[in-house]
Amino acid sequence: MSAWISILRDHKVVRASAAAIFLYGFAGGATSPYQAVIGIRELGLSDNAYAAVAFIASIAHVTIAIASGYLSDRFQSYRRPLIFVASFGIIGYGTIWLNPTPLTFVIATIGPLALFHATNSMLFGNVRAHTNSFAPDEASIANALMRMMVSLAWVVVPGIVGLILAQQDSMILSYLIAAVVAGGCLLTILLWLEPDQNLATPTTAYAPALLELAKVLAPGTVLRIIGVALITQVLSVNAAVLPLIVTGRANGVAADIGFLVGLVALLEVTFIFFWAWVVRKIHLTTALAISAGLYFVYLAALAGATAPWQVYLASLIAGFSAAGIISLPISYLLDLIKDRPGLSASLIAVNMFLGAAIGAGFFALGTSLGGYGTASIIGGIGGLLGATILFYLERVRS
Repeated sequence: MSAWISILRDHKVVRASAAAIFLYGFAGGATSPYQAVIGIRELGLSDNAYAAVAFIASIAHVTIAIASGYLSDRFQSYRRPLIFVASFGIIGYGTIWLNPTPLTFVIATIGPLALFHATNSMLFGNVRAHTNSFAPDEASIANALMRMMVSLAWVVVPGIVGLILAQQDSMILSYLIAAVVAGGCLLTILLWLEPDQNLATPTTAYAPALLELAKVLAPGTVLRIIGVALITQVLSVNAAVLPLIVTGRANGVAADIGFLVGLVALLEVTFIFFWAWVVRKIHLTTALAISAGLYFVYLAALAGATAPWQVYLASLIAGFSAAGIISLPISYLLDLIKDRPGLSASLIAVNMFLGAAIGAGFFALGTSLGGYGTASIIGGIGGLLGATILFYLERVRS
C-alpha cells in the first residue's frame, strides 16, 4: 500500500490523471445503467434502432481512440487532445438533458459522446508516456491505480444516482449529473495536468501513418489483441447472463442483481491491489491465465446455480478473478507498442469493442444451443482459449 501512496505523492501526472479518470468513470456510471431504458422506453427508440446506435457509437469510439492516440504520439502532445475530447462530455450529456428527443439522443451518442469516451484510453496513454521514467514496479502500479479509479466510480455512483432518480418521474436527470461531472473532468485536465513538454527533437523522424498502423495490424500484435479480447469477453457474457439466471433458474429477484453487481465491484477494487502485487512475482501472462481459469469456475457455477445463495457464493470468485481481468490486460496492451503510448493505449478501446462483440457472439451461440447456462460456460471456455493463445505466443517469442 505504501508504494501506491508514494506514487500518488511523488508523481503529479498520476494524481491528476487518476482524478480525471475517476470523474470520467463517474459520468459513465451515472448514465450507462440507464441509457437503454432512456433511449428505448422514455425516448421511443425501437430495440433494433437502439442496438444500431450502440454499435455505430462503438465503432466511432474505436476509430477516434486510434486516431487520437496516433496524433498524440506523433506530436508528442497529450494534454491538448485530452482537453479537446473531454470537452465533448459536457456537450453530449448536456444536449441530451436539454433536448431529450430520439434525434438528439442518436446524434449525441454517436458524435460528442463517442469523442468524450476517447478520454479513457488517452488518460492511460498520458500516464504511459510518463511512466517510461518510472521503475517497472511503479509503472505497473500506476496502471492498476488508474483502472481502480474507474472501478471505484462504478462502486459508488450507480447507487447514488439510483437513489436520486427514484424521486424523479424521468431518468433523464442522470445526463445532467453526467454533464456536470464531465465538466469537472475537463477542469481537472485543464488546471491540474501540466502543459505538454515536447520531447521530440527537431531531427526526430516519424514513420508514415500507414507504417504506424502496420504495427497494430502485425500478425503477432493482432493475435495478442484477440487473445486478450477472448479473456475480457467473459465480462460481457456475464453481464448478459447474470440477471437472466438470477431472476430465472436461481429464483432470485431484481434486488439481488444490484447487490451482486455492487458486491463484485467492491471486491474488484479490493483485489486490484493483490493483482498489482502478483505481477511483480510472476509473469503477466501467467496472472492473466489464472484470472481466466478462476472466472471459468465462476461462470460454470453460475450456469448450474438454482438458488440465490449459490450465485452470491460464486460471486466471491468472480470479484477476485474479475479484478485481474479488468486490470491486467491494460498493462499487457500498453506494452504491445512500447514506443507509442498513445497508439498502444488506443488498443484498450479496441479490446473493449472486440470483447463485447465476441461476448455477444458467444451469448447468441450459447442461447441457441442450450440456454443461458450454456452461454455462460461457452464464454468461460472462450476465456481459457484466450489465455492459451497468449501462452503460446509468449512461448514462441521466448
